[in-house]
Amino acid sequence: MTLMLVAVVVKLMWVQVVRAPELSAQSASQRTVTTKLPATRGDIVDTNGKPLAYTVDARALTFQPVRVRDELAEAHAKDPEAPTAEEYIDKAVAKLSAMLGDKVDARELRKEMASDKQFVYLARQVDPRKATAITEEFSKIGSDPDNIREYPGGALAANILGATRWDGSGLIGLESSMQSVLAGTAGSKTYDRGSGGDIIPGSVRDVHPAQNGSTVRLTIDSDLQYFVQNAVQKAKDASGAKNVSAVVLDADTAHVLAMSNDNTFDPSIGVGDPANDHAELGNPSVTTPFEPGSVNKIITASAAIEYGLTTPEEVLQVPGSITMDGVTVSDAWPHGVAPYTTTGIFGKSSNVGTLMLAQRVGQDRFAQMVKKFGLGQRTGVGLPGESAGAVPPEDQWTAGTFANLPIGQGLSMTLLQMADMYQTIANDGLRVPPRIVEKIVGPDGQVTTPEEPEPVRVVSPETARTVRDMFRAVVQDDDGNQRGTGVPAAVEGYQVSGKTGTAQQIDPECGCYSNSDYWITFAGMAPTQDPRFVVAVMMDRPQRSADGSGGMSAAPLFHDIASWLLQREQVPLSPPAPRLVLQAG
Repeated sequence: MTLMLVAVVVKLMWVQVVRAPELSAQSASQRTVTTKLPATRGDIVDTNGKPLAYTVDARALTFQPVRVRDELAEAHAKDPEAPTAEEYIDKAVAKLSAMLGDKVDARELRKEMASDKQFVYLARQVDPRKATAITEEFSKIGSDPDNIREYPGGALAANILGATRWDGSGLIGLESSMQSVLAGTAGSKTYDRGSGGDIIPGSVRDVHPAQNGSTVRLTIDSDLQYFVQNAVQKAKDASGAKNVSAVVLDADTAHVLAMSNDNTFDPSIGVGDPANDHAELGNPSVTTPFEPGSVNKIITASAAIEYGLTTPEEVLQVPGSITMDGVTVSDAWPHGVAPYTTTGIFGKSSNVGTLMLAQRVGQDRFAQMVKKFGLGQRTGVGLPGESAGAVPPEDQWTAGTFANLPIGQGLSMTLLQMADMYQTIANDGLRVPPRIVEKIVGPDGQVTTPEEPEPVRVVSPETARTVRDMFRAVVQDDDGNQRGTGVPAAVEGYQVSGKTGTAQQIDPECGCYSNSDYWITFAGMAPTQDPRFVVAVMMDRPQRSADGSGGMSAAPLFHDIASWLLQREQVPLSPPAPRLVLQAG
């Protein structure tokens, strides 16, 4: 007995003195838990505060199969009245199936809970009230934050907003590029856990609250975006085009009011859902440049007026073709020498007349004007993946380059850059780089307004007003020689200025321009006398016009968007304007 008492004393001293610090540390590590306090992702709203994307609270139900079954077996061994692991699992599966319905599969649940895994998810994105009801009855089922990202408009503005991953982080679009602003910062807390897994009262410490994400307010008008998105899809279906896109800018601020492409995906069902397999996940309006065609002639027109090289009424004897540095360019229709006014050259979209004026401007001044209009430069709109387009450096121009650039071939731009060119003329010659983020509102209510870019003076206000008036000729209707190329763009009761464009695409088989595949464009502003809106449209390889009629014109789509905008905003009707002379004699 003495030996036994000595042994017990020695053992107690060994445990309580020698190994006490080590065992205490092990005990603390087993019961001490530090958990993450997730931040709520910020909302994305339109310019009127309407939600485009927001986060809804939800829970993920979790289970630790091996640990829980061991605990249940131990409890049953001590108290035969306690449920066995199998009985507990059966009851839990029945409860989950009854409350969550089609969200779970009973056989799969039972298989997971009886597995040899250390951790499993039983259900994701569960309503918090249902999750609480389940965990109150079955305390060994865990409940973790698993918020749902909602897109109330479905596919509305999805090409702008983008989507999130399964874990709630940004995947594409603004959700990705503004991840640091929207996500916020997770917090944490430390507590002691009892043998049943519950928090020991009074043990919570080292609490660092989460900082929720900020709300991002866009310049987009969701009602207009909805209309434009539907109009673009209808135009795509009616024209047989491969793709159709449209951009609407505020003429004064260059804020993006709408930006849409066809076949937009629906982020509310997940990017990986089969329903989105053939949808457009990107935003071609800023990522995909193209050759603009005659829409680019506004640069030549602006330069010729700005430098005093012509007047709108000057009559030029325009032949059917012109040869520059060995390159011969013809008009789209055969004609002999025709007495077109400068206004008529652009109203009828004469390549030859445009190049005659470009020769007066000269290469150096033309190159400077291209740069002022922002071509070959990213706008910095605030959207991911933006392309700068391509403009060949002047020192690399070949003999035929200057025969192509003034008529919109040999350079490329995005649809947003095209809209920004016309915003310059609509805004009395002052180019304002477009923006899509209006402001950021922090979780504490502090408002941050993105820095506004410096406007660029491109031409004088007088030149801009003259060019605006000249480009009314494009939509002018007439039975004779005074008819423009974009009559379907006209809006009854309003003066409208704009320009049609047709650009040949490159045939990959020969590396030459195709005679069958075109980019068809239209860009314009309304109303002419005091522009409120700028609309730019691009159709990729259409078979018909945007309204399904003959030809290949994007003008009907411009008309639909512009007329809807002018009526919704109750813009006063335009005063009568004098008819323009396009062809003398």
